[in-house]
Amino acid sequence: MMPRIFYRPQRPDRAMASQEAGHETLFSRAWFALRGQIQRGGGADRSSRRPNAGRGKRVMAALAAVAMIGAGLAGCSSGGRTKLVFAFNKREAVPFMQQVVDDYNKSQDKVNVVMDTSGLNSTAAGFVRGAPADLLLANFNNQAARYVNQCAVTDLSDTDAAKRVRPDVKALVDGVGKCPGRTSAVPYSIMAAGVIYNKDIFAKYNLQVPKTYDQLLSVSKTLKSNGVTPFFGTFYDGWTVSQGWFDYAAGGSLDLKSFFQSIEKDGANVGPNSSVSYEKDFLEPMNKMMTLAKDYTNTDANSKIYGDGNTAMANGKAAMYLQGPWAFSEISKTNPKANLGTFPLPMTDNPKDLKTAVNVDLGAMIPEQSKHQAEARDFMNYLFQPKIINAYNASQLGFGPLKDSAPETDPRVAGLRPYYEKGKIYAGPSYVIPQAIPIPQLAQSIVLGADPKDVLSTIDADWARFARRQ
Repeated sequence: MMPRIFYRPQRPDRAMASQEAGHETLFSRAWFALRGQIQRGGGADRSSRRPNAGRGKRVMAALAAVAMIGAGLAGCSSGGRTKLVFAFNKREAVPFMQQVVDDYNKSQDKVNVVMDTSGLNSTAAGFVRGAPADLLLANFNNQAARYVNQCAVTDLSDTDAAKRVRPDVKALVDGVGKCPGRTSAVPYSIMAAGVIYNKDIFAKYNLQVPKTYDQLLSVSKTLKSNGVTPFFGTFYDGWTVSQGWFDYAAGGSLDLKSFFQSIEKDGANVGPNSSVSYEKDFLEPMNKMMTLAKDYTNTDANSKIYGDGNTAMANGKAAMYLQGPWAFSEISKTNPKANLGTFPLPMTDNPKDLKTAVNVDLGAMIPEQSKHQAEARDFMNYLFQPKIINAYNASQLGFGPLKDSAPETDPRVAGLRPYYEKGKIYAGPSYVIPQAIPIPQLAQSIVLGADPKDVLSTIDADWARFARRQ
């Protein structure tokens, strides 16, 4: 049976590193330099094999350096407070969360929370070293699923936050990764995604938001006949194809929950004769996707990237765009008055099939290796206060995962709200398929002209090989 592994296609971000990560890097460099000195015999003269007279001095100097750095790290917290390392990896929300951390630190005198924004690689390295952050609030991707599946994070089922999670959202999290008998990750923010559309262009041509695939084709034909680009494609960036075109086409066509339950059972036997397969089940959605991609996108879509799409939508160069709500902040930098909305991509001719793509943008986890379990739980409870979690999601256009979450009211994502509230949601295939299978590149190859059937057959073969290795 296939393990459930979550993969989030990476959006472009600027590299950031916290002061804490810098300290760890310095310590690591000193330690590995010391270990190298010892293993190499202090740099002996290999040509003569004579011992290097300076070896002892260099080793002692390296030891002193490690001791000094270690002492500096141990003294990072002042005033007798317990230092709590909080890993947070949503870069665009760092200012908001830093204010939350500052307010918490001012509210009590026992714990000093230090936020680490150095990213997923640093978080993974912490687990490897046996010294992860005390609390993670991170994108629930394939790395997070690994921590959960290996039961490397604690059971949070007895927390107030875990008890407030919507059942359908909990099922979404469990589908990403689960340690039997535990609630290992508590969702904090859900991102819903679909078609971003220009309301002014739709109004100009008296167009209604389509609720079936045929209506979508009709809207696209009307736009094209009036010289308007229906969809702006950014096919040069593979992740924009997998996250948008591939995921929305499949999710809007199929019962993905049932599909993945079946294909996980088939595991290494996935292929032409299995109960389900990518080649059999995804072929029709991919053919429909290609009708839109070939006939109703900008002629230079193959050479355009994510930034080009944001600029085009800001300037009214296209009517529709398959992207998530993170694009709105980039679009508003060019045109803060752009009149945009959202709707789920219709891929069947039954409006009842409409669903919105979602992913667990942030989930809270406490590593088993943390030496500050009680302190981490206290800060986690602080983060999940309604006034904080609701304000956070409102600031990021996120949807709340809790039964008592405030509704998302931003008009730009209002078109997705009723579907999320009714639980008509799905996690896109590119989020569920193991990262070892390069879905962004494979999906990109389809829109660039590869035969969809051949590509889907390749995914089946990769899935079966991956299952055999588990």
